[in-house]
Amino acid sequence: MTYFPYLVAAWILACGLYGLVTNRDLIHQIICLIVVQSSTYVMLLATGYVTGGIAPYFSDVPGSPKAVDPVVQALALTDVVVEAAVTALLASFAIQAHKRFGTLDPQDLAEFKG
Repeated sequence: MTYFPYLVAAWILACGLYGLVTNRDLIHQIICLIVVQSSTYVMLLATGYVTGGIAPYFSDVPGSPKAVDPVVQALALTDVVVEAAVTALLASFAIQAHKRFGTLDPQDLAEFKG
C-alpha cells in the first residue's frame, strides 16, 4: 500500500486551508474552498483504487480478478455535484455582498450588521 495519494490529498488540503485563512477577499476564499474540496477527490480516488482491478460490472463472472468498488465512484460524482452547488451559492452571496455593500472584504462586511 502506498501513502503517496494520501500525502497529496493532505498537501492539497493544507494549501487550500492556508489560502482560506490568509486571504481577505471573498472570491479568493471561495476558490480556496474549491481547492479544499478537490482534496476529497484525491482521497476518494486513493481509497477506491485497486491494483489490477477491473470494472465492477464484470465482478460476478467466475474466475474474474478483483473489481473496483463502485460506491467510491458514486461518492466522487456526488462530491462534484455538491462542490458545484456550494460554489454557485457562495458566488451568488459574494455577488450580492458586492452589489449591496461595495466590498468583498469579510472584515468590512462585519461592520454592516443589522
